[in-house]
Amino acid sequence: MKFTVSTNILLKGLNLISGSIGNNSVLPILEDFLFQLEGDHLKVYASDLKTSMMATVAVGGTENGVVAIPARILLDTLKALPDQPLEFDIDQEQFTVSITSETGIYKLAGENGEEFPEIPEKENNDNISLDAVILAEAVAKTLFATSSDDLKPAMSGVKMEIDETGTRFISTDGHKLVKYENKNATHQGNVNLILPKKAASLLKVSLADETGEVRIFWNDKNAFFESNGKLLVCRLIDSIFPDVSRVIPTNNPNELSISRVDFQNALKRISIFASKTTYQVLLDINPSHVILQAEDPDFANHAAEKLMCQFEGEAMKVAFNARFLIEVLGVLDSEQVKLQLSTPSRAGLIIPGEQEEGEELLMLVMPIMMNR
Repeated sequence: MKFTVSTNILLKGLNLISGSIGNNSVLPILEDFLFQLEGDHLKVYASDLKTSMMATVAVGGTENGVVAIPARILLDTLKALPDQPLEFDIDQEQFTVSITSETGIYKLAGENGEEFPEIPEKENNDNISLDAVILAEAVAKTLFATSSDDLKPAMSGVKMEIDETGTRFISTDGHKLVKYENKNATHQGNVNLILPKKAASLLKVSLADETGEVRIFWNDKNAFFESNGKLLVCRLIDSIFPDVSRVIPTNNPNELSISRVDFQNALKRISIFASKTTYQVLLDINPSHVILQAEDPDFANHAAEKLMCQFEGEAMKVAFNARFLIEVLGVLDSEQVKLQLSTPSRAGLIIPGEQEEGEELLMLVMPIMMNR
């Protein structure tokens, strides 16, 4: 097996898929990249059995073959080399890998690529096409709100719904919730999948600066995302996602409009003085301003800031976990945000001040009990 490839081109492909590698003491070969060479097309794979990725790299191939190469030493070597042509020569009997650069030769022990676990393949699966920009936006806006609780498997992923009315991505950890909807991306059918957090995170990276269409295939166990010579395969979460419509308040007569950046920066400063148990910040909302307050009685710490705002409704006080608000505001990119409230004991809705046509983004944060 022989081929020539540019350092940077190969490194770019490997960096793209390296996130799917996991530590597996039972199958050490999963700490390798799988190289499959056919002509001038090199397919490189990485997998942890639940999530697999493939990238196609253009090379100058002379002898086809397959081999598994240890990922860490290969990545470290490529990162340490300047961009230049590299010649790979793999012994298909001993699986030794020889890499020749302009100034040196590097040899390492590979493994039999035939022993690499089989990557699931799509066969006559249901499929749709989705604009890469919309898919990337949906994942980026919802990924942060997934749960890390292993006892709530459905909430540890992102729910993807696509039908004739639009595309919806939903995530929640029980404290915060995000619902992203794009009515411009529709499908005559019903797609209802739960993507694991790791797969969604890798998809977000894979779609960075991507344009065009992403082809999505799925069956009862796996989903496949294919675009521009790249493939991500993930095992779907087999669980029932909670009915989030029951926790989203529909009657919210009190609406606060405020600068997103000013609000976020003030929260960061105020939260330094909050209790490290609850990170409680109190919002004392008035018609023309809001006062943010936080305190930590154990250390006699206290802070308060006044921000100008626009508010329609009755003056009220409500408390939130400052970290949750900061997370939500960090995902938004609008200049203004709106905080819609009903009562201090019900969830607050945060929406962008301006939304793209056909796009709806809603974020929910649960309040916390106010300190006396």
